[in-house]
Amino acid sequence: MTYGADRIYAEVSYVAYHFHWPPDAILDLEHGQRLRFVHEIGAINDRLNEER
Repeated sequence: MTYGADRIYAEVSYVAYHFHWPPDAILDLEHGQRLRFVHEIGAINDRLNEER
């Protein structure tokens, strides 16, 4: 199974936007780690949106 380039770009862009990490640092993460950061950022955003 391959992981689509569009999905990788979306994940890297999402983490880079929120954490201001360079793309290479994000790409160096294992897939599971990267997905965990995506999930955690989403949870943070959900909490912030609920507070508004």
